[in-house]
Amino acid sequence: MHYGFTEKAGNWVMRPFYNDHTAYGAILALFIPLVVGFVFTKRHSFSVRMTSFVALLFLLLGLFLSFSRAAWISVAVGILVYIIILLKIKFKYIFGFFFILLTLFFSFQHKIVEVLERNRQDSSTDFIEHVQSIYNISSDASNLERINRWQAGIRMFQDRPWMGWGPGTYQFLYAPFQRSKEKTIISTNLGDMGNAHSEYIGPLAEQGLPGLLTISFVVIIGVYTALKVRKRSNNPEVRMISLVVIISLVTYFTHGFLNNFLDTDKASVPVWGLFAIILALDIYHCKEVASAEVIPSVSPPSLAPDSEESSTDPEAV
Repeated sequence: MHYGFTEKAGNWVMRPFYNDHTAYGAILALFIPLVVGFVFTKRHSFSVRMTSFVALLFLLLGLFLSFSRAAWISVAVGILVYIIILLKIKFKYIFGFFFILLTLFFSFQHKIVEVLERNRQDSSTDFIEHVQSIYNISSDASNLERINRWQAGIRMFQDRPWMGWGPGTYQFLYAPFQRSKEKTIISTNLGDMGNAHSEYIGPLAEQGLPGLLTISFVVIIGVYTALKVRKRSNNPEVRMISLVVIISLVTYFTHGFLNNFLDTDKASVPVWGLFAIILALDIYHCKEVASAEVIPSVSPPSLAPDSEESSTDPEAV
């Protein structure tokens, strides 16, 4: 990269607004679908849509220069989910596809791990090399440290599977659960270098199995409700809003497999704000649709006599 747009600069340029390029990338990825919605909402004026388009270009540029691989993955998954929604692919086919993938993974997991371990490409300023480093689990310190944190979190869960260690305690208690063979050059025992690197393993360690089930339930119900709003509404603007909110949530909680930021205000405000938007759409717009469905259309009584009833039966007389 030229003119100072390097990976090293991408790690500090967002300060003091964000303390880490991964958090910065996660929020950029979250807002990109929302801005796309502004661009394609026809109700807005031309100037608003053009301003939104320019803002979208800056967000995409910022996402690229953030060098956040997890953010790149989350946007790719968001695009995939958009295609699934657009094509109206049924959930049973999606679940079947993932079931086949899981079956293949567990059937060939040793060969898959061998292939991953042969990847020695570390993170780089070159885009292709940086993408290749995503699945480097042999020498990339960032990837190996994530695995170290996940392993520690799982051991914490195994020690206290039902109640966990308490909300917000992972960062300060995970150190003894590390293994020396799993530590990296960026490992620490001081609790000052981030959290569990997962929105799912963190609650699992801190609140036990109920914590994992709770966050999973919240995400599933939120996405399901937004899909329901989009399906039932006849208002194009409501359908667009619900769609982009779904994609934004998908980008964040896909990123959540690799990082966790809901314990910070920078991420929690927009994420829970999206859930609030879904709630408002469900309460106000679905209620209007339901009311319209309940009220029957009453047609005026016909003044013409029924031909069958008015006809005289000679046998009855």
